[in-house]
Amino acid sequence: MSRKPTDGTKQGKQPRLFADDFDGFGPSRFRPADETPPVHEIRGKRVSRLKRGVRADAPRLPGVYGMLDGRDRLIYVGKAKNLRSRLLCYFRENSREPKAGRIISQTRRLVWEQTGDELAALLRELELIQRLRPRFNVLGVPGVQRHHYVCIGKAPAPYVYLTAQPTGKELGIYGPFTTWWKSEDAARRLNDWFKLRDCPQTVTMRFAEQCELFEGDRSAKCLRFELGTCFGPCAGECSRKDYSVGVRGAKAFLDGRDRSMLKTLTQQMEEASAAFQFERAMALRDRLQAVQWLDDRLGLLRHARERNSFVYPLAGVEGRVRWYLIHRGQVQSVSFAPSTPETSSDVMKQLAATFLDHPVPTVLSDVAVDSVLLVAGWFHRHPEERAKLLTKAKAEEVCGSS
Repeated sequence: MSRKPTDGTKQGKQPRLFADDFDGFGPSRFRPADETPPVHEIRGKRVSRLKRGVRADAPRLPGVYGMLDGRDRLIYVGKAKNLRSRLLCYFRENSREPKAGRIISQTRRLVWEQTGDELAALLRELELIQRLRPRFNVLGVPGVQRHHYVCIGKAPAPYVYLTAQPTGKELGIYGPFTTWWKSEDAARRLNDWFKLRDCPQTVTMRFAEQCELFEGDRSAKCLRFELGTCFGPCAGECSRKDYSVGVRGAKAFLDGRDRSMLKTLTQQMEEASAAFQFERAMALRDRLQAVQWLDDRLGLLRHARERNSFVYPLAGVEGRVRWYLIHRGQVQSVSFAPSTPETSSDVMKQLAATFLDHPVPTVLSDVAVDSVLLVAGWFHRHPEERAKLLTKAKAEEVCGSS
């Protein structure tokens, strides 16, 4: 996660939201407005007391749960397809993960909130983590998993680089991403392929057409020019026009307009393998995998921003059908399926508000991308669910017939 925890430290004190009897985690945009979810809490200074409470009261239903310490601070939030089964895992000393042991040892109140289905539990967990930042959900997350962006820019010789905070002056901003080392590897491969520099801004750029009154040291500052993976703008080995060809090529790839790089790398790898040049084939494979990962992720984000708008009907554990209104890859609101003229009117208003034709965002925020990836992951694991999807027009037709 990219934000600091609100665990009562000086960086951000968490209010004691649950000091009194637990009545739920608060409002949610991921459940129908007229739904009041069942909630429950167990208190106990001893782990054995919490365990007995789970055995006695936890339902075999989906939901989200929270762990509170002795000062009523929320230290962890989780989700479960089966609350009873998931919570009992925390008490199995021989099979639980070390982190689970640390969490339950600090827990003095265990609370949960039921949800209508598993997707609702996933969305509610994400919503609560983003809003409350419980300590064990965000602390210990390595820096490589924090949100960052792949950018192209930095005059006078733009190149591909990573940053956690784009300035808005870049030629292109892509992401956000969560795996720093993968993004860094892909950026390096792109700079090599398009022969863009990757040296610090403190290195002076001298293009071939630039004339100098006193000739200085114009030797390349690294081996990349000698290896043929950089145009050498630091040594005056290329013109601005030549260098801009590489910049445009890298941007075309990142924009998804030119994917010929992937085709060429695949062809070169196959040729090397056929010629029994296995070391070269492996090197080409590594290069291909790095940029293919980046291309796949960028394609997913582009698809979410530009399309991925539909209504997803999903039957809940209690038999009622919920409509998830998904626009540009994100769940925007949830309602029960229309069953009467009154509910149909309300759902029609939600449809109109959800699918407004706003301009497509250039870059998704870190909060939005988590939601997009959650929805994409759900349909990746449950591809058969795509057959249920309704277009806005079809959903309005269903409302009209109710």
